[in-house]
Amino acid sequence: MATVAAASDLKFAMEEVAAQFEKTTGHKLRFVFGSSGNFYAQILQGAPFHLYMSADENFVFKLADAGKTRDRGQLYAYGRIGLMVPKGSPLQADGTLKDLALALKDGRLKKFAIANPDHAPYGMRAKEALQHAGLWQVIEPKLVLGENISQAAQFATSGSTQGGIIAQSLALAPSVARLGQFALIPEAWHVRLAQRMVLMRDAPPAAQAFYEHLATPAAQAIMVRYGFEMPKP
Repeated sequence: MATVAAASDLKFAMEEVAAQFEKTTGHKLRFVFGSSGNFYAQILQGAPFHLYMSADENFVFKLADAGKTRDRGQLYAYGRIGLMVPKGSPLQADGTLKDLALALKDGRLKKFAIANPDHAPYGMRAKEALQHAGLWQVIEPKLVLGENISQAAQFATSGSTQGGIIAQSLALAPSVARLGQFALIPEAWHVRLAQRMVLMRDAPPAAQAFYEHLATPAAQAIMVRYGFEMPKP
């Protein structure tokens, strides 16, 4: 069985894509979802993954330079971040973060969730957006850090925080969308989320087949539904 290490923002989209792939090919896949930076470190240490789907292409390039991969992989999607506020939150779902700035001043904001920017690409981009808005230093003491973007989304929607910055691909999943409101943050406010995948040297045929399947119109239609932008051929 092929094992796929996939960035947490892919959880809902990949469950659908993989079900489609397994139905048409008969191949079985095992997915492990987590932070791209943690997977990078684990692969360097010899973790037995066959396909790595990173939310930041730089981790793929570093693995390629370290001789761990077949090649330098390929872009499979561009991701987006936005502000998620749970039902009952005193915050507004405002992608310009102007209401967030006011909430920091008037005391409405007590806790705010993002993924850990030290190793999670969606956390890195959230930090950059908050820096762009001039809010990073003020908001940093109030941050609740998720180990990955999926955990940050749980913190942002559970009511334990007043909101957070999460992946659009998670916010569009019905199970998350019903928990609150979401607004996109301008993409120019942060480094682009260029998401790249790569096969490991010992990847079995099932991993190779799935890698190729992700470039098909059927797979890309699912990705687009979850808010991903497809790379131009």
